Amino acid sequence: MPSHAIRFCATCLALVLFTSVPPANASDETAVDAMAQAASPQAIAEYRRLLREYQEARAAFEEQASSYWNSITEKRRGRNAKRREHLAIALDDYVLTQPPSYSGPKRPVNPEPEPPEARPPRQPKPIPVVGDLLQAANEHFQWQPQKPSSEIDFKRSYARAALAAGLTREQAVRVYSFETGGNGNYDMQSGLRSGRAISTAIGYNQLLTTNSIELLAEQGGEFIRALTQKAATLSGPARQSLDRKIAVLKQMVAYARSVPDDWSAHEKLADTPQGWALHAMVLDIDVGPLLQTHKLLTSVVFARAKGFARPLSAAELEMMNLTGDGTGLDMVTMPQPMREVVPTSNFFRRDGYERNPVAIRYNTVAKLLAVTDSRMDANSNLPGAKELAAAFQALSSRPSESASRDP
Repeated sequence: MPSHAIRFCATCLALVLFTSVPPANASDETAVDAMAQAASPQAIAEYRRLLREYQEARAAFEEQASSYWNSITEKRRGRNAKRREHLAIALDDYVLTQPPSYSGPKRPVNPEPEPPEARPPRQPKPIPVVGDLLQAANEHFQWQPQKPSSEIDFKRSYARAALAAGLTREQAVRVYSFETGGNGNYDMQSGLRSGRAISTAIGYNQLLTTNSIELLAEQGGEFIRALTQKAATLSGPARQSLDRKIAVLKQMVAYARSVPDDWSAHEKLADTPQGWALHAMVLDIDVGPLLQTHKLLTSVVFARAKGFARPLSAAELEMMNLTGDGTGLDMVTMPQPMREVVPTSNFFRRDGYERNPVAIRYNTVAKLLAVTDSRMDANSNLPGAKELAAAFQALSSRPSESASRDP
């Protein structure tokens, strides 16, 4: 199922992030009164004239932009209908012009500013960090993920899982290079700065909480079988520890399956402390690599199921990883001459496109894939990517440990 950015609201954990806004005081009010008194009738009249010009220009632009993005939606529906009928997609099934951009006047500054109390402070929703996930796992499942003894141990575990699933070293290493900047750790969280994060995306392939829940719901049985097979080779405390992990994993899989197998339902579950607890599995040395692997593997399987026979390049796989399987495959199946002229706007909704400077700057499918490849090239030379590549190479030289299966 497609990947989407998710939000969450902390309800029972202590860590809540706020944007601090100082309260209004008497000096603030005095300053506003002074500014209002200083605004002359001429200044106010000029402001209102400029405001009318701005509003007229914006209204004209919005009419043009709405028409454009409506046509994007209609073309997408048309392509989906043709695919259901197994009909070929042609160039005229896409909008071939770039989105309109606003070039009119800026909104004028009001010489009569609103008092501070009229502008409510912005309080962005808090996003859980690793500590919150661990606390939730402990509170709701009385369990903590087993951390690797070192980063290379996690990389080896991931390489083993990826090779066994049929992913190639190139796919795994280059996607890791793009997603983490070429030097990320297994517990790397997106945009983490001073205890705050911009997303719940964690790890080599940057799984969101919703991704973890969806994979546990859909692939949980396979994860349980893999751990059960490993447990059969152990004894003593190591066996007991893994048996306990398997029991917790079974509980988590059952909880993930307690809602319909639907992205929106999984997204709602991800917005709860129990959902955060499930996401903590991405940090476990045994289950985390399976989650990271299957995040990519589901795209490979999806492409094959849709008749895409050749192996996906790392950049193509990343497009599916970033935009969702259906949208990504739309780009991946496009022949090169079409990639050169089809705008990236065809694969976005308006709000998502306008917040995506990369899609705006590299505004055709060919350009977007090219810059993805270029960043993979550069980041693959960094220490973390080289270490992951070495882990794949070491396993590839031992066939008994890297026997792959056809996904």
